[in-house]
Amino acid sequence: MAAPVRKRPSAPPPAPARKRCRWAPFDDPEYLRYHDEEWGRPVHDDRLLFEILILEGAQAGLSWSTILHKRHGYRRAFAGFNPRKVARLDARSRAALLRDPGIVRNRLKIESTVSNAQAYLAVQREFGSFARYLWSFTGGLPLINRPRPGRVPARTPLSDRISKDLLKRGFRFVGSTIVYAYLQAVGVVNDHTRGCYLCPAPQPGARRRLK
Repeated sequence: MAAPVRKRPSAPPPAPARKRCRWAPFDDPEYLRYHDEEWGRPVHDDRLLFEILILEGAQAGLSWSTILHKRHGYRRAFAGFNPRKVARLDARSRAALLRDPGIVRNRLKIESTVSNAQAYLAVQREFGSFARYLWSFTGGLPLINRPRPGRVPARTPLSDRISKDLLKRGFRFVGSTIVYAYLQAVGVVNDHTRGCYLCPAPQPGARRRLK
């Protein structure tokens, strides 16, 4: 008698794809990693806060994808985003950066990176750290907005206020729209949209958008 044919166990169904914010492209692994591991997570490290501030300013007029894929080039060109070293870049070094294909070769953006580093150091001297300065605008707590998809603002009264203060302190490429993107990136504001697996669950009494 022939041995009975054993059926192979059926493969488990594929795990459902995680739902993310609409802006996170599924065909760009680096962009997905940024969304999943960085965007919206509170940052208190001054070096990283400086890095993201410079990268957000570099994005002006460009896509975030362009900047994200040049991030390693920026780290190499700007001394690992050490603000003290960046603040000391002389005219010869800045001219060399205009020939560096690893970054956006825009004279105004390169010059502003150096002057922003100098302004950044001044804030650190005044407040003890840039993190202390930045987080003071929200009382040290992130703002959890839980916006609906397609309803994420480009700027808010909070970003207007911070932008105005940064400009007064000598920063450049810190308009309100850039500042709001910065606040989202470093987790001062959490704008992961409803339906995204990283959107915080609603909590009674949670802080809403600051006016």
